[in-house]
Amino acid sequence: MRKIQMVDLQTQYQHIKADIDRGIQEVIDSASFVKGRKVAEFQEHLEQYTGAKHVIPVGNGTDALQIALMGLGLKPGDEVITPTFTFIATAEVVALLGLTPVVVDVEWETMNMSLDSVRRAITPRTKAIVPVHLFGQCADMEPLMALAKEHGLYIVEDACQAIGARYTFSDGRTAQAGTMGEIGCTSFFPSKNLGCYGDGGAIFTNDDDLAARMRAIANHGMVVRYHHDMIGVNSRLDSIQAAVLDAKLPHLDEYIAARQAAAEYYDRAFSGNPHLLIPGRLQASTHVFHQYTLRLQGVDRDRVRELLQEAGIPAMIYYPVPLHMQKAYQDPRYREGDFPTAERLAACVLSLPMHTELDEEQLAFITENVLNAVNG
Repeated sequence: MRKIQMVDLQTQYQHIKADIDRGIQEVIDSASFVKGRKVAEFQEHLEQYTGAKHVIPVGNGTDALQIALMGLGLKPGDEVITPTFTFIATAEVVALLGLTPVVVDVEWETMNMSLDSVRRAITPRTKAIVPVHLFGQCADMEPLMALAKEHGLYIVEDACQAIGARYTFSDGRTAQAGTMGEIGCTSFFPSKNLGCYGDGGAIFTNDDDLAARMRAIANHGMVVRYHHDMIGVNSRLDSIQAAVLDAKLPHLDEYIAARQAAAEYYDRAFSGNPHLLIPGRLQASTHVFHQYTLRLQGVDRDRVRELLQEAGIPAMIYYPVPLHMQKAYQDPRYREGDFPTAERLAACVLSLPMHTELDEEQLAFITENVLNAVNG
């Protein structure tokens, strides 16, 4: 049996080695390492795949979120609502811009933003909502968009874990994660469903004016060379990473299918076990399984993880500390116990290996060991 990894990028590379190597060699031969032809080609292909009118490649997913909020022209003190159960980048960019992060609770089943919690958090100072499509599944966007429209708020989707996920509205219309709000953001960190071999990210929007503004912000606030019309940053996807992503993009749907098949295997093995709750699914969204995250109950999570590690099975905790309990984001408005679902999840979640190269032998070994660990 091959070594079990949380993400097996080496085996994935072997399947597409010729395309990856060819794309990288083309960049080297052209010596166009920044803003080269490969970046433009990948941008066009990603626009076609997602249906977004504008894709703006940037340096990483965190930059994408920061540039998105800068593009909206928010002012210091403006409030931005985001879930407390997520990776730190979501609140980090809000704080860096002098905006006020307002955290809300999440749903137990889907682990995504709670609409009721958002509704209670809205004040006259609220300007934007940042739903996180956590672990590969869309937040419930239709009621969230209706709430945002009611209060005149922007929606910036954090789709860094959910590229390729599709949301179906009540009228039958479908849209990809990251293309429903005013702006969507994604990451191409190597472990993502569509990952490069370094750092990378992208911004999505269907608004021409916003697209022009964010492109300028990502390029030092410059539209005409050496004429800076606004405060900007330096964030760009380099040509080698674009070549890698462009080679992988045609395989994204098969990668998603492989992850979904692995998730179904896990589901069959764990369903009905009193100690294991499988990931809840939102009926309106597909799930692309950036992570397969169990909720453990009635067992010692640390001991389960230790037993898996001893068997050669990596398992991760995403995320052990909610944002409102992080030292850097302590706020007198919040205290332990304010967001009970997020705190409960932080204490019980465990993510299993999830990637495109899991085979049946590995899956059988993983599930057998998980069941042995929780059943004692």
